[in-house]
Amino acid sequence: MKLLHFDDFRLGVLKGDHVVDVTSLVQGIAHSGPGDRLSSLIARWSEFRGPIEQAVASATGVPLNSVRLRPPVPRPGNIDCMAVNYMEDGTRSEPAPINAFHKAVNCIIGPGDTMELPDLAASVFEGEAEIALVIGKRASKVPAARAMEHVFGYLNFIDGSARGVVPLNNVFFQMKSRATFAPIGPYLVTADEIADPQNLQVKLWVNGQLKQDYNTSDMAHKIARCIEWLSSIHDLEPGDIVALGTNHRGLSAFQDGDAIELECEGLGRLSIKVRDELKRTWARETRLEREQKGLEGLTPQLTGKYARVS
Repeated sequence: MKLLHFDDFRLGVLKGDHVVDVTSLVQGIAHSGPGDRLSSLIARWSEFRGPIEQAVASATGVPLNSVRLRPPVPRPGNIDCMAVNYMEDGTRSEPAPINAFHKAVNCIIGPGDTMELPDLAASVFEGEAEIALVIGKRASKVPAARAMEHVFGYLNFIDGSARGVVPLNNVFFQMKSRATFAPIGPYLVTADEIADPQNLQVKLWVNGQLKQDYNTSDMAHKIARCIEWLSSIHDLEPGDIVALGTNHRGLSAFQDGDAIELECEGLGRLSIKVRDELKRTWARETRLEREQKGLEGLTPQLTGKYARVS
């Protein structure tokens, strides 16, 4: 099933190219907003799944292109992001030590929304194409052998990053937790629709040009191990998001006016825009292209505020 939020955060199910409104079926769930309503629905999925499936089967819905899509998981309790979690097409000799960071939940935006590049001296702004999972039931010190039982579903996730911010001893928080730096969507796909999440192609386009194109089989620490490790640190609750990392070789600068599209196989296509009021520019090359040219470091800023004058 493909769950989504639309218009004024009504809950819907995608049926072909139509959206079936199932908000009335979950009205009895106590909630203060769409975020905790969804988390409660996920926790009680066995109770609500049947009635929702019956309603969808008998309904026509409204055309998808007639509604405004919202973030499918509007406010998770946690966003945990795996760090350096790919073998980079065999260029890493061994996996990096398992690691993660916490991203602020109010970074989330949805389909058609805009990632805003802040006014600060960053080397470059990038967006990492990732597959993310959503937790279905509480996971506390879960062994890898049972970890996948705790996955409710999957969605597209872009991990926005402001590289090179200072001071360097405070990098990840201020690099990763900027407002709008966690686009997700267009919907949440339940786990039963994804046969093998460890064999999915992930693609990201910038203005129609394919930049990232990799397979989740290249993941260094597999999904079950990530859940095992994260749940040994803190409990994962229904509705929490775990972003599973990226292959960095295709990363390139996000800049003003860019149209970004991300498609993880089976999860639909997430489209967002980028806005930079400062109109800064960078070269369009990927990290891999810089490496092939024998260039070191991140793509340098070409024009605008904070650009270095040589």
